[in-house]
Amino acid sequence: MKKVVVIGGGTGTIAVLSGLKDRVDIDLSVIVSMTDDGGSNAIVRDEFGLLPLSDLRKSIIALASEGNDTLRQLFTYRFAKGDGLSGHTLGNLIMMALCDLRGGEVDAIDALSELFSLKGKVIPVTLDQTQLVAKYMDGTEIKSEHLIDEPQHDGSRKISSLRLEPLAKAHDKAVQAIVDADYIIAGPGDLYTTTIANIVIDGIPQAIVESTGKFIFITNLIEKHGQTDDMGLTEMVDVIEQYSGRMPDVVVAHKGDFPVYALEKYIEMGRKPTKDDLQEDKYVVVRADVVADEVVKKDHGDTLLRSLVRHDGQKLGRVLCDIMK
Repeated sequence: MKKVVVIGGGTGTIAVLSGLKDRVDIDLSVIVSMTDDGGSNAIVRDEFGLLPLSDLRKSIIALASEGNDTLRQLFTYRFAKGDGLSGHTLGNLIMMALCDLRGGEVDAIDALSELFSLKGKVIPVTLDQTQLVAKYMDGTEIKSEHLIDEPQHDGSRKISSLRLEPLAKAHDKAVQAIVDADYIIAGPGDLYTTTIANIVIDGIPQAIVESTGKFIFITNLIEKHGQTDDMGLTEMVDVIEQYSGRMPDVVVAHKGDFPVYALEKYIEMGRKPTKDDLQEDKYVVVRADVVADEVVKKDHGDTLLRSLVRHDGQKLGRVLCDIMK
């Protein structure tokens, strides 16, 4: 049984989990970022004092066993109207109630793991309340994952470093999962606000370095405004190495076309596919078609900016399983 740990939490992580969860030879865990403070997470954090729940909810649904379709639909339902309800998912509200009933986020996750018969473990990267702070090349700083993720500047500012305020310590279960892993998968996801947001937690880079497991980095498809403008894949891998203290053993990159409509929309927004400038004499690179053929449609009531193109779980799963043979 291969022990596989996925580090992330966003929609890219969902693709990885959906592609691997049905493999009977894999013991799957996902370590979920805890710095999201946008949308309904702001209320969850500020008014209820809980860790952000959205990425936990997404990972739970991604690992859920087949069946319970009505329950799954309810858990992912997003309210489109209603004072105080608009933008919230019913799943987040249920998780808030469970946190109160069970005495905390970890026990709430355990209860939902049983309810959905999860094919894997969901582990918050930290139990500490913290926020991301990005420092830019011009010396300015932005505090808040949401503001870094959806910046108000034109994209010309480049992030020079990322840190936490206050400092946070990794959850013991997250550290142990990484140390024990046969394979550690980072990405895909927004480079700084999803992937590095996990790795910057004290204890996570140390665990990645200590682990003897193979370290796999899945690169992003499209440049992210305010994070990876004009950044090629080589620079992205360098950032992963800088924060983790370890160069990935394997880099997975997309090779192929994109849905035409989505690509045209990205070009209109001034964004383009990430440049694959990886040199094979420096990195072990696996290139394959890993893009979903369908353009992503936003949920009704979702007000946040979302990706139009995402990784295809089944395609990605096949590529990863080949690597893990």
